[in-house]
This record gives sequence, C-alpha cells and structure tokens, in this order.
Amino acid sequence: MAKYTDAKCRLCRREGCKLFLKGEKCYKTSCPFEKRPVAPGQHGAGRHKVSEYGQQLREKQKTKRIYGVLEKQFRGYFDAADRMKGVTGENMLSLLERRLDNVVYRLGFAPSRSTARQLVTHAHFTVNGKNVNIASYQVKEGDVIAVKETKRDSKYFEAFKSTEKTTNVPKWLEYDAEKLAGKVVALPKREDIDSQIQEYMIVELYSR
Repeated sequence: MAKYTDAKCRLCRREGCKLFLKGEKCYKTSCPFEKRPVAPGQHGAGRHKVSEYGQQLREKQKTKRIYGVLEKQFRGYFDAADRMKGVTGENMLSLLERRLDNVVYRLGFAPSRSTARQLVTHAHFTVNGKNVNIASYQVKEGDVIAVKETKRDSKYFEAFKSTEKTTNVPKWLEYDAEKLAGKVVALPKREDIDSQIQEYMIVELYSR
C-alpha cells in the first residue's frame, strides 16, 4: 500500500492551513507552518490564481490528508455516501468520522490520527469486546471502543493514565476514563464535526 513518507508539515504548507497531523507539535510556536505558512518549493511564496477546479481539488486533497486515506479509498467513501439518503457531502464526512482510527483519536487516546491508526493496527483496542485491528472499521451507534485488557499496562497507556486528558470529546461520543473506553452514543452529524472542510466542493468535483 502506498504511504506518504515525506515531512507531514509540508502537507499543511501545501494546503495553506494546519491539518493537525503531528499532535501537540501543531499547537506550539515551533510548528513549521507558523514559521513559513507558504506552499513548499521554489515558487511556493508566489501568488497564483487558482481556478474553480483547482479549489475543489485542493479541498479534496486536504480532506484526504486530514483523515489519512488514499484516493481509491476516499472515492469509495464518496460513492457510498452518494448512495445513502440525505446530503452526500455530510454523509461522506460522517463515514470518515466513523473510522475506528478517527474515533480513537477523537476519544483522546492518541495525539494524532496517524498515531491512532498505529495503535489500532497493533491490536490495542476492542469493539464490543472483540479484537479489531482494521483502522477503517466503521463504528455504529451503541458500539463500545475500549483499550484491550492486556495492553492497559503498556508504557503508552501507563503514561496516558498519568497525564490529564484535555481533549474535547465530541458529543456523539462518550468517554469513560476509569474503564479507558468510549461509546458511540449517536452517529456524527455535520454540526458535530469541527473541521474546516467545505465538503460541497468535493461533491462538485466528483460530479463533473
């Protein structure tokens, strides 16, 4: 499977906004985007007129990078959302939010989605008591996501328990600090997703 191996901060610079791909570092003044908020490359600081198609493409690329999915998988989410009842763009964001790695991130178990994906693929979590190591697994309303019993004494989670949790858990999730678990109390709606994504542009792009 293809994997991006270059500096993640270059992605934020390319999209012209913070994508929060590196956890706590993104909130510090040492963040490279704070020092140089222009596109990477020799001509990154130049002024470029972007067409309507270019704006739509950048919106799609930005969304893919926020959630860490590749083109074929992202297109699959769009096609699935298009077949669902309701607004296609909002359905697509809901499907992306319901990925297990994103839920682990939203519950505050990981500082970034990439770290959350690593924890999931290394079998650190269960869903309704069953081992799940697929980052793209779609959670459903009522699902309980918990740290695996045998992993709770690992160095990572020992350090996690000793630090004060400051992540704001969205209202469609419920966090239980004592059990190191979370529950999906409702499916995410557009107003529950605090992202800077203009999903209608992605719909327009794929509808061309």
